[in-house]
Amino acid sequence: MRKIIAYDRVSADGYFSTPDGKLDWTVPDPEIEKGAAQSSAQGPGTLLFGRRTYDIFEAFWPHAVDDSDSSPDPHRAGRRNPELRAMATYINEAEKIVFSRTKPGVTWNNSRLLREIEPGDVEALKAAPGRDIMLFGSGAVASKLTELGLIDEYTFIVGPLLLGAGKPLVTGVPHHTKLELLEAKPSAAGNVLLRYARAS
Repeated sequence: MRKIIAYDRVSADGYFSTPDGKLDWTVPDPEIEKGAAQSSAQGPGTLLFGRRTYDIFEAFWPHAVDDSDSSPDPHRAGRRNPELRAMATYINEAEKIVFSRTKPGVTWNNSRLLREIEPGDVEALKAAPGRDIMLFGSGAVASKLTELGLIDEYTFIVGPLLLGAGKPLVTGVPHHTKLELLEAKPSAAGNVLLRYARAS
């Protein structure tokens, strides 16, 4: 059975974006990018998105792979490296599933559109062969899947700053969800990687 892993950068006060959805506050981190690149190199995977995050990814990542051996940083203009190139290749080759009631269609390669988050459909996706399923951003989808108990792990890259205001990743969940700490790893850049599993 594949796991669904929510992977997000969050500020020290718990926001994953500014109030207007920007991510330019994140702190670049070669250590974390190297780990993500090593994971990306293991082959194509499956990504889940809400409409807004999907549109942001579609506007950037298909153009991040060119003849260079590096790719640009989506959060820092002018910054690029080979680790981001590995991530760009992974994202473009992955199966991409976007949940949206309003999006008319999808054209990015390996993408498909689902109108509703149906537990049976998600369970079938988890039961299919392949790598674990990643969920980036997509607060509404993360919140609904958390409510349904369908996210298995949460990986947070906690940045060394306070935004003061912004958008939390998970909202409106009507009950406490206990988590088990799997890993806590600080980096030289000041970020802290925290991995949690949903407690059984």
